[in-house]
Amino acid sequence: MLRKIIKIDEGKCDGCGVCVPSCAEGALQVIDSKVRLISDLFCDGLGACLGECPTNALTIEEREAEPYDEKKVMEYIVRGGRNVIKAHLEHMRDHKEFEYLRQAKEYLVENDLEVPELTVKKPAPPKHEACGCPGSATMELEEQEDNADESGARPSRLTQWPIQLHLVSPQAPYYQNSDLLLAADCAGFAHPDFHKEYLKGKSLAIACPKLDSNQEIYKQKLVSMINESNLKSLHVLIMQVPCCSGLFQLAKQSVEDSDRRIPIHATVIGVDGSIMQEVTI
Repeated sequence: MLRKIIKIDEGKCDGCGVCVPSCAEGALQVIDSKVRLISDLFCDGLGACLGECPTNALTIEEREAEPYDEKKVMEYIVRGGRNVIKAHLEHMRDHKEFEYLRQAKEYLVENDLEVPELTVKKPAPPKHEACGCPGSATMELEEQEDNADESGARPSRLTQWPIQLHLVSPQAPYYQNSDLLLAADCAGFAHPDFHKEYLKGKSLAIACPKLDSNQEIYKQKLVSMINESNLKSLHVLIMQVPCCSGLFQLAKQSVEDSDRRIPIHATVIGVDGSIMQEVTI
């Protein structure tokens, strides 16, 4: 699968090993005077080791790699004792990897080991994507309450940020076990009740099949959401213009290429905001 994972520049690495203790999962070891990634299975791709390297030999890249395996990691973690286990659980929590945190606790319970109480502290600042833009930091938003009636201002149904498909992380917590709304960029402007009728109760990703580049990445992200984030359904909201049908085709191909089969519902909106067609496959 395509995912983020550590990359080591051997030309810059002097083998000091300063980064090794910061990798709670045990993915890094000093071998033959160089730091090595000993297994793709152990690297979570979160980059806790990056700031420790004095020669800047460590970076994060996106490449084909074995899926991260939390249960395998826990087999290694428990050897370090209670404090190492606690540090690992807090590492998962602070990076909002709640599904991996659940798996780690489940492993401890299954093996009759203590689940340590985690230290309560202020959340770490949100991590930015590789572009360094604060506007692309992953955020979960509180859903606003309904008004008593439908008069006046309506509440936003957006519960996450970012929403553009190039910027989102397929493993973000708001995609876990969710119903995904995959909307063409123009749809939210064309339909007057976009939030009320389509966005409520769903996670969101937006894209333009005509103008966006590198759409193979889009398919890879959607496949990852289906397989790894356990999407329950996919609702594609597109415009009646011909180029927009490409987003529906992308969704269908992503489901076909995934390991799971989920229902796809498509809604076609006219440029006047009317509903032109609805299809379920």
